[in-house]
Amino acid sequence: MDDRPEAAAPEPLDGRAELSEFLRTRRAKLQPGDVGLPEFGRHRRVPGLRREELAQLAGVSVAYYTRLEQGNGRNVSAEVLDAIARALRLTDAESAHLTHLAKPARHKRKRRPARVQRVRKGVLYLLDSMDGIPAYVTGARSDVLAWNPMAAAVFGDWGTLPPGERNWARLVFLSPAYRDLFVNWDSKASDMVSYLRLYAGCHPDDPELSALVGELSVKSDEFRRLWATHNVKEKGHGVKLLRHPLVGELTLSYETLNLPDDEEQHLVTYHAEPGSESAQALRLLASWGADAGRADVISEAGRGPAGGR
Repeated sequence: MDDRPEAAAPEPLDGRAELSEFLRTRRAKLQPGDVGLPEFGRHRRVPGLRREELAQLAGVSVAYYTRLEQGNGRNVSAEVLDAIARALRLTDAESAHLTHLAKPARHKRKRRPARVQRVRKGVLYLLDSMDGIPAYVTGARSDVLAWNPMAAAVFGDWGTLPPGERNWARLVFLSPAYRDLFVNWDSKASDMVSYLRLYAGCHPDDPELSALVGELSVKSDEFRRLWATHNVKEKGHGVKLLRHPLVGELTLSYETLNLPDDEEQHLVTYHAEPGSESAQALRLLASWGADAGRADVISEAGRGPAGGR
């Protein structure tokens, strides 16, 4: 029998503090001139809009807004949240995040065991059929759940890592090799934290998220700084510039697709412009097959890639 004491469960994120800091940081980003208000005096005690100015823009009393920014969103209406979101010039993702923070879903107090994340067989077949296209599936907290051989050739084979380490945030912030892989690492890191923030607004009581945030905050100064900005962003589409150890620079466009039946799972695909040098490089990686997956992309994690999912 194991008599060792169990590790204490991570504390959930403080919903009141999250709401307070999110509103404060959004307000600090706006100047009176940005919203058509006159600026009185050169010296302002706080950056950005004052609470009084934001309350005026949103059409609510200063006392009401102050209570909300102090984390008391219990009885706030959807109409007031919409007015505040408009006054703060929030994006759709930020507006949804504000709603989740102010009016969190009610959960039973008894903590349930973590749900095992599984990818449907149909999605796995789809991944394997995408010849020449790097593709993978992410789940909660940006965990990497499944991938095809081309994704392993480009990013390194995650199959050699323990499941708990197959997480984009951990790889981006804790593996120097991924810092080398992404030419615009700062942008990738910022996006990664913004995705986690959005997830945190929907799942503040996720113990695995709390553990992940705690670990990264201790081990990475960059993560801690970015987490404090409270920026949020949805996964979408764009272009990534990679520096691959075998074929050099790759310019790849990516698309993020929400999967049915599980709102936390996303299929992410990468492709190169037809006829480009990057397209030729992808074909070269595909021709090397499993050997390309052995490129020293995740060696900093102490393990060399090998085939498999």
